[in-house]
Amino acid sequence: MARNIILSRNDTIITKNIKHRIILAIFYSGGLRISELIHLKIEHLHIQRHQILIKDAKGRKDRFVSIAKSILPLLENYLVTYKPKLYLREGPKGGKYTASSVRKFLHKSSRLAKINYIVTPHTLRHSYARHLLEQGVGLRHIQELLGHSRPETTMIYII
Repeated sequence: MARNIILSRNDTIITKNIKHRIILAIFYSGGLRISELIHLKIEHLHIQRHQILIKDAKGRKDRFVSIAKSILPLLENYLVTYKPKLYLREGPKGGKYTASSVRKFLHKSSRLAKINYIVTPHTLRHSYARHLLEQGVGLRHIQELLGHSRPETTMIYII
């Protein structure tokens, strides 16, 4: 079952495509759901504050998540190079990128990295939560970052 798989800190998903790299970096950096990433608008990036506003997430809640300082150069490079108009990652004809496209390149990239299990966008979310716990971040704070209303839901992610 993919939800119990956690990427170790030694697992590196390989992709040279900057568009794909930014998606993976944002997924892991903020612990986003795939729907949150697909709906992420440029106006919700608060680069100076190292934050992303997640609007109308599951349960119609808004929340802020962090952007890791380590991905800021990649993010700025992506924004300058591709100049997305509305969404962080837009499809070839504009508009939102699709969940199936994300899953396809993630599967291909994890295979190239010789990761021997299926990696999904949700695997990155679980890994984010587990790595926070390993760094000593409290369960309540992880719950808020993931946008969960109940601590029991968060426990599924970190056990």
